Amino acid sequence: MAQPGKAFYTGLFRHTLDDKGRLTVPSAWRSAHAEGETFLATPHPDGYVAVLPPAEVEKLHAKIAQMALSDGAAQDFAARFFAQTQTFTFDKAGRIGLEDALLEHAGIDGDAVLVGSLTKFNIYSPSRWEKVEARTAGENFGDIMRRIGI
Repeated sequence: MAQPGKAFYTGLFRHTLDDKGRLTVPSAWRSAHAEGETFLATPHPDGYVAVLPPAEVEKLHAKIAQMALSDGAAQDFAARFFAQTQTFTFDKAGRIGLEDALLEHAGIDGDAVLVGSLTKFNIYSPSRWEKVEARTAGENFGDIMRRIGI
């Protein structure tokens, strides 16, 4: 469970978009945040939506702030990255409304899988999440743990 000021995004939750295209975020993930805190949702190159909570947004902000205006490649990256990124806060019912482009990128058209990764969370279509589970199953899971030093 979350400690004061520190959020932990763990677990897997399956939800369905409501009639207005909103997705409910688990209360356990919302409880560590004050009302109105800003999150970022961005398309990940691997076909899901990565959601950065306020602490991760601050880290990203610091990195982007360090980029020189004269670094054309860095400025191009920032423009492209943030053109695809959506800021959001939770509504009173804990829902978020992701833009159509993000949902399309992740292949989400009704059902979604929200997966915690401790410091952030990701939103997958069920079929794309099944592929992640298959890639990380059995001995592969242990091999990955060893490779990353856990």
